[in-house]
Amino acid sequence: MSQRTALIQRNTAETRIRLQLKIDGHGDSSIRTKIPFFDHMLTLFARHSLVDLELETDGDIEVDFHHTVEDTGIALGQAFSQALGDKRGISRYGHAYVPMDETLARAVVDFSGRPFLHYTGPESVASMGEFSFTLVEEFLRAFSNHAQCNLHLHLLYGRDGHHLAEAAFKSLAKAVDLACRMDPRVQGVPSTKGLL
Repeated sequence: MSQRTALIQRNTAETRIRLQLKIDGHGDSSIRTKIPFFDHMLTLFARHSLVDLELETDGDIEVDFHHTVEDTGIALGQAFSQALGDKRGISRYGHAYVPMDETLARAVVDFSGRPFLHYTGPESVASMGEFSFTLVEEFLRAFSNHAQCNLHLHLLYGRDGHHLAEAAFKSLAKAVDLACRMDPRVQGVPSTKGLL
């Protein structure tokens, strides 16, 4: 199997990001975004998707967390797009239900080359410290747009913001893991079009 890895360096007026991804990893990570709750979510993502992820984001968190979260989602999506290459031999689709105490999340992903996010969750969720729950959706949108995947993530029920966010990141991780797996039965690109 070829090395399915990516190195992304993204520098803007608002953020500076360096990200290394290895899809066929063991769930090892080193995450530093200067937002402890976000670091926790990304560490969970790496562990449960079994990718190896090194990430350092230096953003304008003195303004707010939005740019750091969105731009990190962009960089992670770009890394998956780069590492998957032409997607030969991958399963392409993945789905997962993940419970977290009173919460249940469902993620369904298709690395189709067509970005789309359908997200549903509670309308009003308390922030986790300074981390607004609305940033979860912003991260998902940035990731799906730049990974060029269809992503349907539904928070089916739950109350606690930490549990809701954790279930979202874990279900995304498990769905991505399944979709990125190599399937020896797949000959070439998993599409009747011959291109993804």
